[in-house]
Amino acid sequence: MSKVFSRRDLDFLLYEWLDAEALTARERYAEHSRETFDDFLDVSQQIAERDFAPHNRTGDLNEPTFDGERVTIIPEVSRALQVFAESGLIAAGFPAEHGGLQLPHVLQRACFLWFQAANTGTSAYAMLTSGNSHLLLTHGTEEQIRRYVHPMLEGRFTGTMCLSEPQAGSSLSDVATRAVKQADGTYRIDGGKMWISGGDHELSENIIHLVLARVVGAPAGVKGLSLFIVPKKNLETGERNGVVLAGLNHKMGYRGTTNTVLAFDGAVGELVGEEGRGLQYMFHMMNEARIGVGSGAVALGYTGYLHALAYARERQQGRPVGDKDPTAPPVPIVEHPDVRRMLLASKSYVEGGLALVLYAAKLLDEPSPENDLLLDTLTPIVKAWPSQWCRLADDHAIQVHGGYGYTREYPVEQFYRDNRLNSIHEGTDGIQALDLLGRKVTQHGGAGLGLLLDRIRATAARTPELGAHVARAADRLAVTTAKLWADPSKALVNATAYLDAAGHLVIAWLWLEQLLAAEGKEGDFYAGKRLAARYFVTHELPRIGPMLDLLDSGDTLLRDMDDAWLG
Repeated sequence: MSKVFSRRDLDFLLYEWLDAEALTARERYAEHSRETFDDFLDVSQQIAERDFAPHNRTGDLNEPTFDGERVTIIPEVSRALQVFAESGLIAAGFPAEHGGLQLPHVLQRACFLWFQAANTGTSAYAMLTSGNSHLLLTHGTEEQIRRYVHPMLEGRFTGTMCLSEPQAGSSLSDVATRAVKQADGTYRIDGGKMWISGGDHELSENIIHLVLARVVGAPAGVKGLSLFIVPKKNLETGERNGVVLAGLNHKMGYRGTTNTVLAFDGAVGELVGEEGRGLQYMFHMMNEARIGVGSGAVALGYTGYLHALAYARERQQGRPVGDKDPTAPPVPIVEHPDVRRMLLASKSYVEGGLALVLYAAKLLDEPSPENDLLLDTLTPIVKAWPSQWCRLADDHAIQVHGGYGYTREYPVEQFYRDNRLNSIHEGTDGIQALDLLGRKVTQHGGAGLGLLLDRIRATAARTPELGAHVARAADRLAVTTAKLWADPSKALVNATAYLDAAGHLVIAWLWLEQLLAAEGKEGDFYAGKRLAARYFVTHELPRIGPMLDLLDSGDTLLRDMDDAWLG
């Protein structure tokens, strides 16, 4: 069994639950079949295990360096990305007219999970490039698509998103980077960007930056922001385009991905779309990236769980409770109840999180006003829930390994460090909570939340025993939401508790969905699904009771406290 990821679980979710094969009846996917889907999954596993996983630790121990002129990265990264591009995977989900293979989103997501699990640092370059390309394909001109997107899909260029600034962080309304329009229609970009992943390297011929900036004279706030294409090098001359690497940041995880401080000094940029709509366009990439971050959190939690499970079955230590014979042979630690507790909890988190990200991807494959609304509502949960709870699976993996867990002899400590970043990437958990409670569940008269709860109740009705618990939780979340917004001045004080509660409810629902897909099927795999579903609904879902109690109370302690009291 692979310790990188679980092909068996992917097959179950894709074919036995989501019926991904039925997508081939749609015109866009008519050239595909179950066989082509399996071929993509096979090649993804092969490349991930052969070309990505072996240098995961090497990249962590040998971070990119900057000598003042060039960034140096271990050569295995370049070779892996070259193999990835040559396989066609970077363009797999894109339209055929742009060199893509029109693979369904849900299959593309399933394939890419292998790479995120095998080596999150190297896979980040590909994820950012894909998101950059999708944005320009949607909002760019035909010429921009030809000049920038096609080379990215060929693997010649890579892409970034440049939003954050040292003084602004996540507060994008405070972005100060300036853009001055020139007589030839281009813009000169001046300012600094911080925390830019993949912002400089020698892995590709060029780097295409998507930069949020404020045209001189534009209003303050987000309505004054525009989006610009700023290549690292001029496409015609190959000369540097006023994008200067000011330094590298050194994070606790994702060490194989360059994380940069960039200075834009009169760099030439091209406007994307219209002035003043930059944040609207950028949200196209941000939302894709948020789902990608949630997917990465699942992948890291899942590989951590698989490593812990394998170790627990191999490591012999101690004897069963009640066995007083000191000469009896030690037993594998998987036989100890507390180790089983951690493994079962981790299984419920990572397999539940995997169902969440694949369900979200499937919604993209079946666009409709209803599915679009549901995906919009779910996106903050897709990003934030795995970032917290699948990281806990990595925490458990360290604990299962005992003293070895926090040494570099075993990889689980790196999985945890890499995964810890996902609660911050693309908006912190707190920002996702404000987005969910402050915008997503109230927009369109609460239609998104209503649709989500209707789907949850419908599934619960088909699973009477466990479903009754989930249906009651759904009803209570609806009541709590209405109560919160009865007093808008207090509604968002405890938004993070709301996100946690809603996330656990959604995962419980998806476990019921998996339970239905496993109904009547025999074998250890299906027995494991039934066990994990029962565990999550009976052991994890009750966590939301105290969260909802807090929300119902109208508590405003966090708003009213004086920061001087913190010490």
